[in-house]
Amino acid sequence: MDGGHFRAARRDTAVARRGIAVARRGIAVALLGLLLALAPRAGVAQTTTDDIISRGKLVVAIDTTTPPYGMIDADMQPTGFDIELAQVIGKALGVPVEFVTVTSPGRIPALLTNRVDMVVSIFSITAERALQVAFSIPYASQSSVVLAPKSLAIKSAKDLVGLKVGVTRGTGEDGLLTAAAKDTPGIQILRFDDYASISQAMLSGQIDAMGGGDYGDIYLKKSAKGDDFELKYVLKTFYFGIGVRKDSPQLLQWLNTLVFTLRQDGTLDRLSMTYRKTPLPPLPTF
Repeated sequence: MDGGHFRAARRDTAVARRGIAVARRGIAVALLGLLLALAPRAGVAQTTTDDIISRGKLVVAIDTTTPPYGMIDADMQPTGFDIELAQVIGKALGVPVEFVTVTSPGRIPALLTNRVDMVVSIFSITAERALQVAFSIPYASQSSVVLAPKSLAIKSAKDLVGLKVGVTRGTGEDGLLTAAAKDTPGIQILRFDDYASISQAMLSGQIDAMGGGDYGDIYLKKSAKGDDFELKYVLKTFYFGIGVRKDSPQLLQWLNTLVFTLRQDGTLDRLSMTYRKTPLPPLPTF
């Protein structure tokens, strides 16, 4: 082989080796990407029932401004449908329950920042929320409604034009009435952080009407002027689920099983009669 051919052969060999090296690096990068995709996300707690039992307590987010689901009793202790349901969950796990009080907008952040294991707080199941958290099968339901003084003739969104309508920030009725205000200009939406604040605004005349749950008149009727208000029309029926982080499938499956048994053995009916004064309506399973 003459010198020219020899140098050409060396160049071809070097090019081939570089090609093999590049291919190997490409395969390595692809494998690393696959491993990272399959690996658990760093910094995200994957809570299981065993974790909760080993820790020795269940941490639950609740809202004590939404009677009869969450409220404060005469001894300044949390009580209500959701609070007792959380205690039933703790009993089933064999651990005490630690409550973390949040407002409606604070429910999802409490989960995503690992402050709580679950949310039991009239947490309506919606597709938008399910992008961030996972829901158990429904354990209760309520209708979002419009409440207002009996003196006002209100049958639909068009009758709210020119009125101040209060909603609790981040709730189902917030979304529904905000959408109605876009379709029907002239409705003024005022947002409040909790149900106690919006109820007080209604009683004081700060707002003309309010969006709330079908239990809302119970709270209003506790005041001296409570009988002056009534349910005007239904916006939509929502179903409540227990919220957990999306990466906790074992905990979610256990909760689904527990809720199913509580529906079957009458526990949820008892809670409904105790706190809502009405039987539990039929609930879907998904």
